[in-house]
Amino acid sequence: MSAHGDSTKAVLVALGANLAIAVAKGVAAWFTRSGAMLAETVHSLADCGNQVLLLIGMKQAKGPPSAEHPLGRGKEVYFWSFLVAVMLFTIGGMYSIYEGLHKLAHPEPLEKWQWAVGVLLFSIAMEGYSTHACLKEAAAERQGRSLWRWFRESRSAELIVVVGENIAALLGLSVALVFIALSILTGDPLWDAVGTLAIGVLLVVVAVFVAIEVKAMLVGQSIDPRRQDEMLAFLRVRPEIDTVYNLITLQLGTRAMVSVQARLRRDVGSARQIDAIERDFRAAFPEVQWSFFEPEEKGEVAA
Repeated sequence: MSAHGDSTKAVLVALGANLAIAVAKGVAAWFTRSGAMLAETVHSLADCGNQVLLLIGMKQAKGPPSAEHPLGRGKEVYFWSFLVAVMLFTIGGMYSIYEGLHKLAHPEPLEKWQWAVGVLLFSIAMEGYSTHACLKEAAAERQGRSLWRWFRESRSAELIVVVGENIAALLGLSVALVFIALSILTGDPLWDAVGTLAIGVLLVVVAVFVAIEVKAMLVGQSIDPRRQDEMLAFLRVRPEIDTVYNLITLQLGTRAMVSVQARLRRDVGSARQIDAIERDFRAAFPEVQWSFFEPEEKGEVAA
């Protein structure tokens, strides 16, 4: 089974949840005049736009190879994912920080706080459902790895972005609820401003982290290390191969390119055996669209 699945369902679930949440938050922000709630409204609207961009990128990445793009357009999704990270940083994070600073300088008392609490509880439930769906989608790729390790090793840019957004959203909602509660209990609107600042900092941190991961894919990154180990193991047990010198992989969206340097056993026919190896290799690893097998007499074994 491919280690790089289709994340469309996770993105669509996140889009639907964020759209409903954005509307609810907007209504609550209007009635309560809460800076934290307004920041969360902007955050949810930005997330909706981000998920639309991800869907555009995922569709364009499925374009077939052409004379201008001989390896296809698979890396298109990386560009759109990086753009999403930039939007999360600017529209989500920096706006929230600006709003928090504004509220610190000009504090306003909360009005009709029951709206804010009710909407936040509704939003937490919706985001919880969306996050569960995204993590379920990622479970096939994680294969028992910790969430942090999966984030660092996964090559599914769109899934990294949507999982990161959902986790940031859940944390942001929790922060907003805590600081609005403090503002209600103490009667001090400055707590609401502090909560808005905290949400902004959280979004900036998540955006920077996501951008770093996607940037590596844009530059050109090998496939998932665990998947690469599976490929190397497949080649080393082939009866036609004496020694594997090198295995080079490149992730191109949902597809991959692989180059193999190996020494064949002397008692086999080169051309026929290479064709058999490549055919079986693609059957075992269907995400590989381009494979190049180069028989060598000398070389270094891949690490």
